Amino acid sequence: MFRAMVGIGILCALLIVVTYEFTLPIIKKNKTEALEKAVFKVLPGATKKITYKLNDDKSFEEFHQERQKEQLVYAGFDDDGKLVGLAIEASGQGFQDVLNILYGYSPESQTLIGFYVLESKETPGLGDKIEKDKAFLDNFSALDVSLEESLDALKNLVNPVKHGTKKNPWEIDCITGATISSKAIGKIIKESSQYWVPIIYNHKDSFKQ
Repeated sequence: MFRAMVGIGILCALLIVVTYEFTLPIIKKNKTEALEKAVFKVLPGATKKITYKLNDDKSFEEFHQERQKEQLVYAGFDDDGKLVGLAIEASGQGFQDVLNILYGYSPESQTLIGFYVLESKETPGLGDKIEKDKAFLDNFSALDVSLEESLDALKNLVNPVKHGTKKNPWEIDCITGATISSKAIGKIIKESSQYWVPIIYNHKDSFKQ
């Protein structure tokens, strides 16, 4: 019995490893394709994407390798080669689990111009409204993230507010019935934008074709 249990355990472990190794390339391919589509959703008008890596000196360079631990942004260009904006990944704790999102930033208008949920396990019918609620998604069509005159910080941090109380262009009108999830999105974007926006804006010439 002992030998049988050990044998079954070894067989199961082997099957798990083989399955993982077999499916890993497929999973990576699907994630890459999903990200590609999401970039164009958060950068309306973009028809071409170029990936850039953030260097230690806060400069950017084109990136064409398989991602390891690099900090990446995705520049979107229109048919004329004009920069539409940058797609930025961010993540943080939601109500159920970690939320992975992508949002679009336009250095020209200094606004966020798009938002997309890459991965979420929020409650169906409630928390998942962050992916479907039109009024909530409209928050990200022109969300103000303009910089101070010093260009090293945002004038106003992105701020999630109670539904129906939004008065300023840097506020996110949360969703009634999905307050925790929508506030989580606001917090994620707040923390991410105050880091990324000054860096990207001050190096926006790096993204010219």
